[in-house]
Amino acid sequence: RAPAVAPGPMARDPQAPRSSAVLARLTLSALERGSDQPGFWSEPEVHRAVLVSGLSVLLHALTPLQQDLG
Repeated sequence: RAPAVAPGPMARDPQAPRSSAVLARLTLSALERGSDQPGFWSEPEVHRAVLVSGLSVLLHALTPLQQDLG
C-alpha cells in the first residue's frame, strides 16, 4: 500500500483547478501562441518543455488515482 500523501493547498477546495490542469492549460496556450512562428517545432527547448510538462501532468494525475484505488 502506498504511503498517505498530505493534501496540498488546492486539495481543500474541490472547485479549485488542480495544479496539473493549470499546467496543462498553460502549456497548451504557450504552444498555440508559439506554433505560428517559423522554426518553433525545431527548437530543442520546445521539445523539452512539452516533455517535462507532459510528465508533470501525468505524475500529478497519478496521485488522485492512487488515492481512489486505496
